[in-house]
Amino acid sequence: MSLDALMASIAKTQNPTVAGLDPKLDYVPEFILKKNFEKYGETLKGAAKALLEFNKGLIDALHEVVPAIKPQAAYYEMYGTAGVKTLYKTQEYAKKRGMLVITDGKRNDIGTTMEAYATAHLGKVKVGENEYCPFLGDALTVNGYLGSDGIKPLIKVCNEYNKGIFVLVKTSNPSSGELQDKLIDGVSVYETMGNMCEEWGKELMGKYGYSGVGAVVGATYPEQIKELRAKLPHTFFLIPGYGAQGASAKDIAGAFDSNGLGGIVNSSRGIMCAYKKEGCDEHDYAGAAYREAIRMRDEIMSFVGEIKLP
Repeated sequence: MSLDALMASIAKTQNPTVAGLDPKLDYVPEFILKKNFEKYGETLKGAAKALLEFNKGLIDALHEVVPAIKPQAAYYEMYGTAGVKTLYKTQEYAKKRGMLVITDGKRNDIGTTMEAYATAHLGKVKVGENEYCPFLGDALTVNGYLGSDGIKPLIKVCNEYNKGIFVLVKTSNPSSGELQDKLIDGVSVYETMGNMCEEWGKELMGKYGYSGVGAVVGATYPEQIKELRAKLPHTFFLIPGYGAQGASAKDIAGAFDSNGLGGIVNSSRGIMCAYKKEGCDEHDYAGAAYREAIRMRDEIMSFVGEIKLP
């Protein structure tokens, strides 16, 4: 249950990567911007429509080789209601193309408020006699620093709708150690949070040895990745920091077990802006994204080896 579908798709594609769709207008080719601004004006709606067209092109190019997308909600929310609609439409289009969706929202609250977040992003809401999926995520990133009160409402929804979560444990940003590396009775905060993921995950165990409670563990800290993999045998990792943030495939090798499972590596700018790095015609932006995704897959797989479902 929970993250099993993600692992099955990773094994099918032999590709433990996820495309982070965190679009800025600066990333969007000029011909897409021009077309949408001419139709909708230089408005929030025009910007959101351009982002959606950009995303659809990327999904069309990537869906057969990359198992999932990871849209970061903030990049859509900044365009208001039009942007939030584009987030939903992006999720919907990816699902139609057979991709899984990890919504990067880093939600964090307790009680009924967290129940509302869980319902919005992973569950269904009832209106009269009808039920609706407000958003279409298969998993959601969450901040666990309010403790179990902020996670238990998510566990309930994940159990009911076969979804998963990724809890912030050791993040990829340079200042993460200011808090996460602090020791409590000789144990780091990040290890403490990882141990909590193992405990929470007991209620969401899947058939491949990993639970539906995953952990965000940054590729920029390879020693901590190896340490946490050894100590968290049932926790699947979402691994940011590859590529644009400086981490290499070798840095993330320690996240994977003997079956080649254990994590999924994110690339956002590296894929979205591949056409700029290549210097190719902007009309071939999706082709460039595909070529970068294949390069990334092959580099990572050279360290991971064949991925097998136990």
